[in-house]
Amino acid sequence: MTNTPPNAPKAEKRPYQQSRFGHQWTDDYAWLKDTNWQAVLRDPSKLSSDIRTHLEAENRYTESALSPLKALDTALFEEMKARLEPARSSTKLPHGPWRYYHRFEAGQEHGTYIREPREGGTAQTLLDAEALSQDADGFFDVGDVSHSPDHARVAYGLDLKGAENHQVFVGPASGGDADFTGIDTAAGALVWAMDSKTLFWVERDENQRPSKVLYRDIDRSSAANTAFTESDPGFFVNVGSSDDDRHIVISAHNHTTSEVWAVPMDRPETNPVCFAMRRSGIEYDVAPQGGVTYILSNDHGAIDFAVFQTNTPLGETSDPASWSSYIDHQPGCLILGLEAYSGHLIRLERENALPRIVIRDMADKTEHAIEMDEAAYSLGLVGGYEYDTTLIHYSYSSPTTPASVYAYDMATRERSLVHRQIVPSGHDPDDYVTERIEITARDGETVPVTLLYRKGVKPDGSNPVLLYGYGSYGLTIPADFRTGRLSLVDRGFVYAIAHIRGGMAKGYGWYEAGKLDRKINTFNDFVDVGHALVDLGWTKRGKVVGHGGSAGGLLVGAALNQDPGLFGAVIGAVPFVDVLNTMSDTDLPLTPPEWPEWGNPIEDETAFRTILSYSPYENIQKADYPPILITGGLTDPRVTYWEPAKWAARLRDHQTGEAPILLKMNMEAGHQGESGRYQSLKETATEYAFALWAVGKA
Repeated sequence: MTNTPPNAPKAEKRPYQQSRFGHQWTDDYAWLKDTNWQAVLRDPSKLSSDIRTHLEAENRYTESALSPLKALDTALFEEMKARLEPARSSTKLPHGPWRYYHRFEAGQEHGTYIREPREGGTAQTLLDAEALSQDADGFFDVGDVSHSPDHARVAYGLDLKGAENHQVFVGPASGGDADFTGIDTAAGALVWAMDSKTLFWVERDENQRPSKVLYRDIDRSSAANTAFTESDPGFFVNVGSSDDDRHIVISAHNHTTSEVWAVPMDRPETNPVCFAMRRSGIEYDVAPQGGVTYILSNDHGAIDFAVFQTNTPLGETSDPASWSSYIDHQPGCLILGLEAYSGHLIRLERENALPRIVIRDMADKTEHAIEMDEAAYSLGLVGGYEYDTTLIHYSYSSPTTPASVYAYDMATRERSLVHRQIVPSGHDPDDYVTERIEITARDGETVPVTLLYRKGVKPDGSNPVLLYGYGSYGLTIPADFRTGRLSLVDRGFVYAIAHIRGGMAKGYGWYEAGKLDRKINTFNDFVDVGHALVDLGWTKRGKVVGHGGSAGGLLVGAALNQDPGLFGAVIGAVPFVDVLNTMSDTDLPLTPPEWPEWGNPIEDETAFRTILSYSPYENIQKADYPPILITGGLTDPRVTYWEPAKWAARLRDHQTGEAPILLKMNMEAGHQGESGRYQSLKETATEYAFALWAVGKA
């Protein structure tokens, strides 16, 4: 691969003038946003011909530029594929007379959804996703797969465009053909009522927002009934069921405020009742148990959340002023989730970037934690179906330790290994080192960093580093096991995860310190981690590869503008880089719901100037930028395709050096890229081949 592949596309400039709060600016590439973008998400063939011509030219250029890396790309893919278990099953979760699970046979992309008798017998196929995928023309992905309470039916959603609009089918759980319900814009979960014939789902509106909860008697009617409509475009809705399976639960939420409504599971036609009306800045979730409703909330100043209780049952309206404390707020110890069982209450906590599971026996109120002893690890609950049980499942992994799933009896505290991830090509955890360090940011705050490297690697300044981060929405990147990373680490890379502000590695306050008018802390932390890794000898300037996706693409884009010389390359996957324009477009799916995260630059001058100060697209300067690989998806409803396309065009226009700016646009997929367990590896292999080339390791 040469530094300057020939015939780089040069997007036409069509100046679009804007003015707000006394500031004027020009967007030369605004035309790359199709005026009919809603239709394009549903049918990519409707893309304007001039835009399609440009994107196809970008793809040809990128393919040509990366062609010298084809052998390496293939080798990386084969390595990654060889680390996947050819045949594997998800955890077999009991429910009544059956155990439900998802099975992959060797070579399968999508697998089969299966159930087997709990007491032994012949397994049955609920959904043969692999067979269905063979008939799909292009993109194929399975959404929710939900069996009915009487175990007679299964409902499932299929996304055939990548835009996250699911067509819903219902068929017999014992096998056989499923029928299309006519529902074709469903989002998220499919939830059955107790009668096993009424199905609830979330419907997207014309702007792709999940805004309604609908339900329908699958046997009697093709007409949908409306259970709930959200009138505020800044709120999204979800549907699920309560832990005790007595209520359909509807939640309305943005990033800082939430509200819960409930419908009796045995009376699905009943109007939903709000448990506690929304109040700005207050989030809550509910877990009914033993006649008491437990509430996980940040109310009453509990910034890292606390657990409250009330005798008001779900299905009635509660006064938050009457909630009493049940598990007190502990600053710095963030309660991430709460689950209720008939005799136990479970909470998942995180403190200083390390999670733990705490189990409370509701009979005697004793507590115990399931704790681990590695320096950095990932721990999570595996959601089950049953309420009246003492058996739960949890998962554990670390950057060096493959994933394991354990069955755990909450009463006896006995655990058994259900499954441990096998790496067929071989993996010895002792060949690698996981290390947790802390660096000091420019304002004196300490930032946790997880390092993974091969044993024997020394901080002598010679190592390339892949620096990964996200830093938005409170999302914390787990220190888990990913086989793909080993292909970089085995070739001399140090893999670093920066647990920066904007996530919740150190509590909810860590999130608040990296949003709105303090968003700059997120980007400063990432750059400061890079500088610290240089100062500590783990690498040197020009050998750091910045990697981030979606809002992590915003992160690496802002960091790149701040210090382009730090990086040997940048990989921006479906990057959210056109922040000012996107947050100013109220028709886009995520704009109003995300104003609490970024601010409203239409009405708030402070938010406007804050976003303007860091938005990667607006802050591109004439500079010697390193090689940059940018990916996008034409049917992406989250980060619309024109964001990466515009960013690539403007970067190339301002590039003073010779390093390539590459855009790889998937013309048949959305935000998640390729579906299927092998196809998605090809995207990772391309990114890692690019990273290795950029630092001279190809």
